Amino acid sequence: MDHPARLSAEVERRRDDLVALAQDLVRIPTLNPPGRNYREICDLLAERLARQGFAVELLRAEGAPGDCAAYPRWNLVARREGVRPGDCVHFNGHHDVVEVGHGWTRDPFGGAVEGDRLYGRGASDMKGGLASAVIAAEAFLAIFPEFAGAIEISATADEESGGYGGVAWLAERGYFAPDRVQHVLIPEPLHKDQICLGHRGVWWAEIETKGRIAHGSMPFLGDSAIRHMGALLAEIEEVLYPLLATKHTAMPVIPAGARQSTLNINSIHGGEAEPEPGSTALPAPCVADRCRIVIDRRFLIEEDIAQVKSEITDLIARLTENRPGFSCEIRDLFEVQPTMTDRDAPVVRSTAMAIEAVLGRVAGYVVSPGTYDQKHIDRIGRLKNCIAYGPGQLEQAHQPDEWVGIGDMVDSAKVMALVLAELLLD
Repeated sequence: MDHPARLSAEVERRRDDLVALAQDLVRIPTLNPPGRNYREICDLLAERLARQGFAVELLRAEGAPGDCAAYPRWNLVARREGVRPGDCVHFNGHHDVVEVGHGWTRDPFGGAVEGDRLYGRGASDMKGGLASAVIAAEAFLAIFPEFAGAIEISATADEESGGYGGVAWLAERGYFAPDRVQHVLIPEPLHKDQICLGHRGVWWAEIETKGRIAHGSMPFLGDSAIRHMGALLAEIEEVLYPLLATKHTAMPVIPAGARQSTLNINSIHGGEAEPEPGSTALPAPCVADRCRIVIDRRFLIEEDIAQVKSEITDLIARLTENRPGFSCEIRDLFEVQPTMTDRDAPVVRSTAMAIEAVLGRVAGYVVSPGTYDQKHIDRIGRLKNCIAYGPGQLEQAHQPDEWVGIGDMVDSAKVMALVLAELLLD
C-alpha cells in the first residue's frame, strides 16, 4: 500500500478520536478577551502529546499584552524528534476564541454533533483544525515512527487579539527561527482543498476629536467633539470609501469582496460614559468634550503603508484647516504588512500534492482577507516557508452556531499526514 492510502486508512481509523478531541477542545471556553482557561486547554494537549513521545513545554508569555495573574497567556510547544537529522514541520494552532455573541440556537461550548457538523464557538476557527493536526501527526507516527527531522505542534494564545501573547512572543524567543523550524502549517479554516499563501495588510488607529464641555441646555457655550467626529465620518464616507473602492489587488484574496481595500469603523465612544449594567439613572446634560473611534484599515500588497496612513491624515488636515474649532489626535495601534508565500515554496508544493492525492482535485490558492499568525512567523521569525491550511469555512468564523464539517476535518488530517510523509521521509 502506498503512502497516501496507508495514511488515509490510519486517519480514517481515528475518525471518532478526532471528533472527540475536537469536542474536548470546543468545550473549554478559551474566551478572548479576557483570556480564560488558556492553561486548561494547554494541559489537555500536553498530556495527550506527551503520551505520544513529544517533549512538551508550557510557556507563559509574561509581559505580553493582556498577560496578568488573573489571565495568564499560556502557550504549548510540543516537539517529537526523528531518528536522524532532517527538517522540522510545525503545526501551529491558536487556542483562543472570540466572544459568543447573540443568535445561537445551540450551546456554544457544548460540542454538539449533528450529522456531519460539529457545533461550537471555535469549532471552525480553529479548534477543528488544531484537532486535525494532532490526529495527522499521530497517524503519521503510527506508520512511520522512524522518520527524519522533527514534528512540532503548538497551541498558542491571543491570535484573535493580534497574537502578541502567543506566536509573536514565541517568535521573539527563537521558536520560529529558520534554523529550528523549516516548514509551518497553520490550520486556519480556509477549506480543505485550498492553500492560503498569506494575507492582506492591516493598520489600526485610534482617532480622537476634542471639544469643550458645557451645559447641554447651552451647547453654544461648549464645542461638541461628537459633531466634529461626525464631520470626519462624513469625509470618510464621501471621500475615502469611494477611493478605496477603486483599489484592487492581484492577490487571490477570498471572498472576492476583499480584493479591494477596505476600512471598518470598529467602535465609537463619545461624551458621557455608558451607565453600569442595571442602572436606572438618567444622563446628565453635558456637551461632549471627547469622541473616539477605532479604525481597521485593510490594505493590499500593491499599496504602501505611508500612503494608506496619509489618506486619513490628509482628511484630518483639511478639516483642521477648514472647520472652526476642529481638533484631533491620531494614535497608531498596530500595523502589519501584507505577506504572500511563493507558490514554489516546499510546504506549498507538498501540500498541493497531498490535496490532489487525497481529494482527487487540484489545490486552489487563496489569500486571507484578515491577518493571522503567519504575520509573526514572517516578520519576527523570518521564516517564509509558511502557509495556512485547514478544515472549515472562513465565513463560519465568529458566527453564531459556528460549525466545522467532520468529513472536512478527516480529509484535512489525511492531507496534513501526507505532507509529513512528503517532507520527513527520505
